[in-house]
Amino acid sequence: MPFQKNDVILFQGDSITDCGRNYDDTSSLGTGYALMAAARLGQKYPEKNLTFINRGISGNRAVDLQERWDKDCLELKPTWVSIYIGINDTWRYYDSGQETTAAEFEASYRDLIERTKKSLEAKLVLVEPFVLPVPEDRKGWRQDLDPKIHVVRELAREYGALLVPLDGLFAAASMKAEPAFWAGDGVHPSPAGHALIAEAWMTTVGAIS
Repeated sequence: MPFQKNDVILFQGDSITDCGRNYDDTSSLGTGYALMAAARLGQKYPEKNLTFINRGISGNRAVDLQERWDKDCLELKPTWVSIYIGINDTWRYYDSGQETTAAEFEASYRDLIERTKKSLEAKLVLVEPFVLPVPEDRKGWRQDLDPKIHVVRELAREYGALLVPLDGLFAAASMKAEPAFWAGDGVHPSPAGHALIAEAWMTTVGAIS
């Protein structure tokens, strides 16, 4: 049983985490994997009185998380911190020429982890970014994204964080149904894609087997 009574679970990230949440409602979880995981875990562990918070913001990169980490993470005093960031660090390079090197991405990500460890006794869950080959040009993104996926894996190892290995899971899922079934633009998950993320997240933290 991974959770303690009154645990506070924070989901942080970009549009995949945000997923249409209402910014005026601090308890809004959006309609994606954060809501799905919260619903399932609340139903499974009602006696634990778990609190779920979503602070994903569409379009964010790792540097954007750095800027708002005090307010949108540390001050919330979560006991679990789930970080899912990286695809926009690649996307901005291809749509507007704003490059984030793997070294820059690692420095930003490491800063988030260090600040969290310094301020909180929180368990860390790192969710690696993924991309699927739809449309065709997404295949070219691999060159930029793969080193960032490796950064997330290395940081998880180094800091003893839990790792949600999404890139491989989505690749495997796209053998069962075409990639667009899981993410129409190769990035933003369908409802089925969000369910895949939620299940992978819960499996990683040990809430389901």
